[in-house]
Amino acid sequence: MATPLRPTISPDTAFFWDGLREHVVRIQRCVSCGELRHPPRPMCPSCNSLEWDTVDSSGRGTLHSFVMPLHPQFPFLDYPYIVALVDLAEGVRLVSNLVGIEPADARIDMPVEVCFAEFDGDLVLHQFRPREQA
Repeated sequence: MATPLRPTISPDTAFFWDGLREHVVRIQRCVSCGELRHPPRPMCPSCNSLEWDTVDSSGRGTLHSFVMPLHPQFPFLDYPYIVALVDLAEGVRLVSNLVGIEPADARIDMPVEVCFAEFDGDLVLHQFRPREQA
């Protein structure tokens, strides 16, 4: 896979990208009310607190929605690829990619789990793959 565009990292999102380098999906949590939130932001939308910490996600979830962009094609992406909206077990939603499956086999509500893709030695991105049901 070609190297994707690098994300913009700010003081409010550094914990997330640092977690991915450790192969952990970290979720921001309000210290005051306990609300989990993603994408990260400085203020809690529920109680307006500026105090937050993080929790580590289980990495498990379900496929909420997906699309397969075809145009315009970018040189840093391999086609076809699946852009996925994943509902994590913890209750937040992430935009990611769905890998390890043929596009025709992707199904809404299918169980998925996180996996990680490394690029250029220091860029790690989360992706999701189908999860085997026990």
